[in-house]
Amino acid sequence: MTENRNPRPLAVLFDIDGTLVDSNYLHIDSWDRAFASVGHPVDIWRIHRSIGMDSGKLLEALLGDAAEAVGEAAKDEHTRLYMQTTDRLRTIGGARELLAELARRSHAVVLATSAPESELEILLGVLEVDDSVKAVTSSEDVGTAKPEPDIIETALDKAEVSADAAVMVGDSVWDIVAAKRAGVMSIGVLSGGFGREELLSAGATVVYEDVAELLERLDESPLAAQG
Repeated sequence: MTENRNPRPLAVLFDIDGTLVDSNYLHIDSWDRAFASVGHPVDIWRIHRSIGMDSGKLLEALLGDAAEAVGEAAKDEHTRLYMQTTDRLRTIGGARELLAELARRSHAVVLATSAPESELEILLGVLEVDDSVKAVTSSEDVGTAKPEPDIIETALDKAEVSADAAVMVGDSVWDIVAAKRAGVMSIGVLSGGFGREELLSAGATVVYEDVAELLERLDESPLAAQG
């Protein structure tokens, strides 16, 4: 990786789950068991397709008419089960190094997640990137999460930049769609389990295998901002 000596600083917005922390499959397993516990089992592949979506929309998509009756119980059970697995969380390779390098280049790193505060605290403890991060969002900042653009717009406000001075990095189509609705360029990564063509079709400018590949190819990526 060669150094871009005269970058124009950007705000780089990162999803956390599946992008920086390897958590998606723990969420999938927790949702699977939660839905079974309320008497409405859901095929696991369908759960995977909804990870990264606003929890209310996820419940509607997966439970249909039963969402109103058992959705909150399923959500509470998911949280309980997921919190029992957080000792298995780990960063995705290259995550800390990428954020540190972006901060060194004077980019404003913002963690643009709608995770609830209880989960966010754990995720931040796993990441250990406080020195590299300018701002963090959470579910308390918005009423509706991805694919609605609210969390992206909140992240822009916290970074004090306009949409054209930001790039979103995410692993799900919901990240990419939310960024597009907010007018923000996006980069996809495959570490959450969504396919390359899916992310590109949703609006990603480019897709990398993971944040480690993005770091390796940083100076040919959209994050090598124009001087």
